[in-house]
Amino acid sequence: MGFRHNNVLHANHFRKDWQRRVRTWFDQPGRKLRRRTARKTKAATLGIRPLTLLRPAVRAQTVRYNRKVREGRGFTLAELKEAGIGRKEARGVGIVVDHRRRNLSEEGKKVNVERLTAYKTRLIVFPRKAGKPKKGDSSAEDLKAETTRAAIALPEVYPAEAPRKITDEEREFKAFRTLRVARANQRHEGARKARAAKEEEAAKKK
Repeated sequence: MGFRHNNVLHANHFRKDWQRRVRTWFDQPGRKLRRRTARKTKAATLGIRPLTLLRPAVRAQTVRYNRKVREGRGFTLAELKEAGIGRKEARGVGIVVDHRRRNLSEEGKKVNVERLTAYKTRLIVFPRKAGKPKKGDSSAEDLKAETTRAAIALPEVYPAEAPRKITDEEREFKAFRTLRVARANQRHEGARKARAAKEEEAAKKK
């Protein structure tokens, strides 16, 4: 290693006490066991309640991951309203509510409303006092029904379709051209409306 010009002389220090700076993970098997016992304890304390709270099915963010469906933070107020569940009632029966989330598509909203209705049909609300059921508690027959703690599964991302032949109409359809025209129409919509309004005024003055 040569030294040239008026630079600082190297003082390379390669004999550091590296063994003091190494992180070990010998507690991993013990932690695994501890987590497992904690899950069992939690399940026992929950009784017959579901092990996890009900969350909505949402698309993952960005174009790269939006093909994936995952569990979101909570249901929107619009979804709860359509399913006929109040926001305070929802929190009491194990449904998570997120007042900040917005529905950006009718399809996504429909999926979550169906999810809520499916949960509602399976839901059994036990009264606090066995002899004094309140409004909203399940009937005596429902209380005798078998209970399950399994969570409602997320919907299929792509429902399977049977193979079929491509029609002539589909062959002739130009997807790129259609998108470009739609974008152009949206971009020029305001200017076209303004021009039409001007032309109407000019025609009235004549």
